[in-house]
Amino acid sequence: MSKNGKLAKRNIVNKECKILALAQQKGGVGKTTTVINLGAALAELNYKVLLVDFDPQGALSAGLGIDSYSLKQTVYDAMVDTELDLSKVILPSSIGCDLVPGNIDLSAAEVQLANEPGRDQILKEKLSSLLNRYHYILIDCPPSLGLLTLNALAAATDVIIPVQTQYFALRGMALLLKTIKKVQSRINQNLKIFGILPTIYDSRTTHAKEILEDLANSYPDLLLKTVIPQTVKFPDSAIAAKSVLTFAANSNAAESYKNLAQEVINRG
Repeated sequence: MSKNGKLAKRNIVNKECKILALAQQKGGVGKTTTVINLGAALAELNYKVLLVDFDPQGALSAGLGIDSYSLKQTVYDAMVDTELDLSKVILPSSIGCDLVPGNIDLSAAEVQLANEPGRDQILKEKLSSLLNRYHYILIDCPPSLGLLTLNALAAATDVIIPVQTQYFALRGMALLLKTIKKVQSRINQNLKIFGILPTIYDSRTTHAKEILEDLANSYPDLLLKTVIPQTVKFPDSAIAAKSVLTFAANSNAAESYKNLAQEVINRG
C-alpha cells in the first residue's frame, strides 16, 4: 500500500488462479460484503477477479446494482445445462470485477441436480475453462451446508469462514469444520482453510472483544489478522452499488478490506 493509503497497482504475470469460497451456514455474517469488498480491493491492485453469486438470495448481484431477475441466464442455467458455458453468463460490474449473477432459481438447482452423476463437481467443471482468465475467483456461498455449498467447496482452492463477533458466533463452527474435513477427504483433497475472518466487530463493546478472544483461543492457527468492523457504511455502499473502497475510501471499513486483500496475496 502506498503512503497515501491507496492500493498500489501491480503488474501480475502468470499467477495461478486461486478460488476462494466464502462459507458459513449462519446468515448475516458478512459473506456477501466480503466478496464485494475483497474483490474490489484485489481489483484495485490490478488482479483480475471473478465473483460468483452462488446464493439463491442473490444479494451479491443486488449489491452490485444488477437485477438478476431480469436476466435471461444466470449461474443456475449454467449449472443445469451441460452445454451452457459459464462464460456466457458473465457480466461486468461497477467495482472492477466480473460477475456470474445468481437469483432464487438456484434454490431449484439442489433438487434438480440431486440425482445427477458428479452433482457436487458441476461448479468445478464449469469454472475450469475460466482459470486462465482470472487471478482470483470468489464464491458467495448460501447460508447452508447443502449441495450448492458442497459444489463451492469442491471447486475451491481455499475457504474463508466469516464469523460474526457476537453471541452464538462459535455455534455451528464445529459442524462447518467437520463438513470441510469431509470435503477434503472425499471430494477435494487440495482444499485448504484459508482462515476465519472476524466480522461485524464493535470495538466499543466488551462483548465483541470477548468473542474475538474466544475465537483466538479456540482457533489460534486459523484466525486471520484482519478484523472487519461494524459500520453502516457497508449497507450504504451496497445500496449505492459501490464497494466501500470507493464509497468511503478513507474509512476503517475500507482499510480493513485492503488489509484482507494483502493477507490473501501474501499467503498466496
